[in-house]
Amino acid sequence: MDRLNSFKAYDVRGKVPSELNLDLAYKTGRAFAKLINAKSVVIGHDIRKSSEEISEALAKGLNDAGANVIDIGLCGTEMVYFGTPYLNADGGIMITASHNPPEYNGMKFVKRDAVPVGYNSGLNEVEKMILKNELGEISGKKGNYSKKDIMRVFINNLKQFYDAKKIKPFIVVVNAGNGCAGLAIDAIEKDLPIKMIKVFNEPDSDFPNGVPNPLLPENRQPTIDAVLKNKADLGVAWDGDYDRCFFFDEKGNFIEGYYIVGILAKSILINHPGENIVHDPRLTWNTLEIVKENGGIAVQSVSGHAYIKEKMREVNAIYGGEMSAHHYFRDNAYSDSGMIPFLLIMQLMSEENKKLSELLEEMIAKYPCSGEINSTIDDPANKIKEIEKLYSDGKVDKTDGLSVEYDNWRFNLRMSNTEPIIRLNVEAKDDEHLMKQKAEELLKIIRGKFN
Repeated sequence: MDRLNSFKAYDVRGKVPSELNLDLAYKTGRAFAKLINAKSVVIGHDIRKSSEEISEALAKGLNDAGANVIDIGLCGTEMVYFGTPYLNADGGIMITASHNPPEYNGMKFVKRDAVPVGYNSGLNEVEKMILKNELGEISGKKGNYSKKDIMRVFINNLKQFYDAKKIKPFIVVVNAGNGCAGLAIDAIEKDLPIKMIKVFNEPDSDFPNGVPNPLLPENRQPTIDAVLKNKADLGVAWDGDYDRCFFFDEKGNFIEGYYIVGILAKSILINHPGENIVHDPRLTWNTLEIVKENGGIAVQSVSGHAYIKEKMREVNAIYGGEMSAHHYFRDNAYSDSGMIPFLLIMQLMSEENKKLSELLEEMIAKYPCSGEINSTIDDPANKIKEIEKLYSDGKVDKTDGLSVEYDNWRFNLRMSNTEPIIRLNVEAKDDEHLMKQKAEELLKIIRGKFN
């Protein structure tokens, strides 16, 4: 079967208008409504220039298929995840390309109860309906279109996850990167006893300060500078649709997402011992130790939001975390949130009476990690097979890519879903030099420079 370039493993995403245009958005609306037999669908969109017109075309397609559309307007992805069950809708669609360059846009899909719809769980059928023009008849009874502002309800719902009375009057740098997070930051500000130093808070489709992607080292400096200048206790930066958040300690150090998984697991298990915590297999030792120490049960899942959410539902996990800065919560429709981690970490800092660096320094020293290192190569699948043979004396796990564990170090290799890229993560026990040495050794093999 032919393929549409914009249909990816977890969402629809592509350049506008060559890979994603108004006609495709309209047809996607009709096909998605047919797929889930929708009576009502929640839609929202990010700040990108093309988002509003794509949203309008999508809504027309949904309406023509007989589905009512509830448009929650400019928002973050997690508001669509929240709004779908809150508004008792059959599905939800967020128009966003998150941290991709400005010329891109995309759509993320959920069905009832915010269950994700990826390529293998329905988007393949949507693609097939579009390609084969099997969209069905335009409904004789078209759906209604309405707009609804749910920001205050969304912000109030976050209160179940934290107690504002327990949070100290911190100075916190918040960097929305000119994405959508600024709207939520403004709305939650009056509920918190903190002083916010706002950086790039206004949504701006031109992204005048770069695409909101704090994973790029060049995008971190404004947050670091603001933390140091204002002697802040904490820095937080979000991506464009604020489903991911990134942390900086009071010294301006960027914190790897791996250690945030551990600290969030601890903050939750303090009040909910015995619960299941889901994690990805890329970096694990710190998470496993913290979950065990705090009376929880660690459950490993394949990386990726669809897999993590599925595993969380399967084992009724209270929290799931990925080193990629996606954090999922059972009481948030098993969905990822960029706001809840920020609130939980401030509360943990307050309750433990520790700076963020103090909460993390033992973890970072005990389990130093490389962070994710990407390599573009010709044949990733064969390269992983080659490395598996070379390291066959270690304990091998193939939950997600290739993980190999030794007594004092381990690594994980995964292929990208969409590009000829291998992603490497290495960690060691109490030995940063060994971690760096092994990362270098593996990179030489991956990049073909190993003798």
